Amino acid sequence: MTHSRTHEVTTDDAVTIRATVEGSGPSLVLLQGVMGDGDLDWRSLLPHLTDCFTCHLPSMRGRGRSDTHPNLRIDRVGRDYATYVESLGEPTRLVGWSAGAGHALSLSARLDAVVATALYEPLVSSLMDQDERQDLMQALAQGQALVQDGDLAGAMRAFAAHPFTQADLAAADDVGYFEAAGAYSPHVLEVFRQVSTYDGPRPEDPETLGAITSPLLVLHGAETGPFFTQCARHVVAHLAVARIHAVPGAGHAGPLTHPRAVAEELRGFFDAVDARG
Repeated sequence: MTHSRTHEVTTDDAVTIRATVEGSGPSLVLLQGVMGDGDLDWRSLLPHLTDCFTCHLPSMRGRGRSDTHPNLRIDRVGRDYATYVESLGEPTRLVGWSAGAGHALSLSARLDAVVATALYEPLVSSLMDQDERQDLMQALAQGQALVQDGDLAGAMRAFAAHPFTQADLAAADDVGYFEAAGAYSPHVLEVFRQVSTYDGPRPEDPETLGAITSPLLVLHGAETGPFFTQCARHVVAHLAVARIHAVPGAGHAGPLTHPRAVAEELRGFFDAVDARG
């Protein structure tokens, strides 16, 4: 049994980012998706990794025990995570889920400390067609109405209806994910508002992907929507050292619903990287 501890860093705009740390072995930093926090998003996966990795679960600003701040731009949150990884002072492996996968891509392109990266269903916004964008806008509008009515858990479930399959939604309900993450619903709306006005470099840009030279694994659920399969293939197609794998039975919420299968792929990938030296 491992004991939780905390690692924290203060960013260049005086925001403290805090992470739960568990396990022993090489450093593995896991970057959350847009809805939860570091602990919520990875709590199912963590028991399958802590026997061989020191797992760091940083929460983005405004989530978990990290400080809040009005600046939630993609580049600002990315600098927060870069500060965290650099503070470890050692070779680091990354895992990112959905929006967190985008940040993991950016860090892989920027930081020499990152020796290997695994993504679960990266979100490539530039691949969204009109129907996909309309579905997302509808989910956000429904969520905003529920926030205004005070139903924060319902709002989080409405947000999740865009990326999650019906099986994902049911499984997340069963483990209380939406109830636990509901308090973040107004924060999610603000994240998406700032994303919609951001016009700088994005993780999926060819220039970013072309700068990644370390090994990379892209996972997606075998039962996920076509959009997320397309996103995974886009990332792999632009990288020289990457492979893709579909997790049987999983949708977008694979780290919550299929933690053992996801962890097995992660362990096999990172073990292979270590074996190659």
